[in-house]
Amino acid sequence: MTYNEVASVRVYRLLQRRKGFSGKRMFGGFGYLLHGNMCCGIWKDYLILRIGPDAYAEMLAKPHVKKFDITGKEMRGWVMVEAEGFQSDEDLRRLVDQAVTFTKSLPKKISMEKQ
Repeated sequence: MTYNEVASVRVYRLLQRRKGFSGKRMFGGFGYLLHGNMCCGIWKDYLILRIGPDAYAEMLAKPHVKKFDITGKEMRGWVMVEAEGFQSDEDLRRLVDQAVTFTKSLPKKISMEKQ
């Protein structure tokens, strides 16, 4: 199964004007990076979010959210949100903003001066 391109475009529209933003195909889906750090993405019909270890347990308690485990190894600090969890633009924005906030706290991996 390929990744949900409609969902990916929705995420792209939220991130496209951010300085240091880039996107690329990865893990059988599409990932969005900020200053070289993975931030969020789409895998199949799931929204993938990097939310950090402090918000991990709280996010897992929410409806439509589950552990990010596509390889058999759980990635703590990352979650997968089922499509039902980000149907509205408001929900998608809130979730992506949470991932952006955490990712911005990380050291930049690459210089994105030209963006």
